[in-house]
Amino acid sequence: MSGIRAFFEKSQAKGKSQHSAQRITPETLKQLFPIRNLSDEILQTFATENHVETLQAGSTLFNVNQQATCAMYLLRGTVTLADHNGKSYEISAGSAQAKFPICSGIKHTATATAKTEIDLLRVSLKIMLTPSRQDHGKLSIPDELHSNRLLSLFVEHFENNDHEIEIPSLPEVAINLRKAIQRDVNIDEAVKIIQLDPAISAKLIEVANCPLYLTTVPAKNCKDAVVRIGLNATRNLVTAISMKQIFKSKSPLIKNHLEDLWKQSLYLSGLCHVLASHSLQQNPENALLAGLVCDIGVIPFLSFTANLPPEYHNDAEILEAMPIIKGPVGAVVLKEWDFAEEFIDVAKSSSDWFQNSGDTLTVTDIVVLSRLHALIGKKATADLPAITAIPAAAKLKNFSLSPENTLAILHDAKTKIHEALSIFSS
Repeated sequence: MSGIRAFFEKSQAKGKSQHSAQRITPETLKQLFPIRNLSDEILQTFATENHVETLQAGSTLFNVNQQATCAMYLLRGTVTLADHNGKSYEISAGSAQAKFPICSGIKHTATATAKTEIDLLRVSLKIMLTPSRQDHGKLSIPDELHSNRLLSLFVEHFENNDHEIEIPSLPEVAINLRKAIQRDVNIDEAVKIIQLDPAISAKLIEVANCPLYLTTVPAKNCKDAVVRIGLNATRNLVTAISMKQIFKSKSPLIKNHLEDLWKQSLYLSGLCHVLASHSLQQNPENALLAGLVCDIGVIPFLSFTANLPPEYHNDAEILEAMPIIKGPVGAVVLKEWDFAEEFIDVAKSSSDWFQNSGDTLTVTDIVVLSRLHALIGKKATADLPAITAIPAAAKLKNFSLSPENTLAILHDAKTKIHEALSIFSS
């Protein structure tokens, strides 16, 4: 039992009702993320004890900026959450957001009050470290997708050939610039490398003059652009600018998927840049590149699919398989491209809402937050947590996130993102 108690813990709360605690069922636990990933044995054992806590209407669950001591799940009733600006929203039991903890970070990003009488489940924050059913470092097939023949073929090829896949090649100028900057070249030498590709040089100047950068004096040449942006940021931007040519295929079906992936990656990269600029905790150009490469693992899979006879795949199987393969395969691609470990972690973990590598905001956190931002209002029926509930949100120091604040940031950034995307996509 000690092992189980390490995950699940009882807590006393101010305002607790006199009602007797109710038992929670394994069926209820299997609806909660990421608790559902624990074994049936652990869930069954936990369900034999009284762990549901009833709180009266008006009870305060936690206050904004207060250190978190546990994660909480809402099982009955409605809770109001308000950020430090007083903007509030509600989460009701039975909703998609209630399947996730209403708090799970190192500190609370909102004040939570019981609007009605509620039932609450408190668990240790260690539950957030529970591995997902899909191990980010290994390519395996979930039970529910064993009938997906295309996924089975790709996994067999990937695992039996020692992760040998068709890796897309970066343009020579991007490779040479990355290698040169690792040797600590100066700006003049870097500019000479970039100018070997006039198209990329012109794009770099265009990006340096776009609304993402606050400046009154336009960059007139490649050197001006590199000086303004900085060597390391230039390296990442050159890689980003040159990536569009990777998203190409002669197969009409695969071409459509690659075009959709490119558009999604562009939008996500713009959000990453804006969020990094707001937070002042991560380099915006690192964040922009991370947004572009986070799903790069899909490309070798689509290339593999394009080489198969048409009868070996269909659109539904492709869509089912992409979320499974993109993390492990993306890590292989970025290692081959000699990307830093922080970008490899982006490929592995940025689709996991509850990934958490420590108290410091990472570029993976930025991508996770941007993914959630991008889905707000677009997937009303999706299983998405509240923006304030995920660990990444609790690491922001210079501003807080709420549904209203999120939409305000997106609105303010709309022009910047639109103009930046037009540069990268043309």
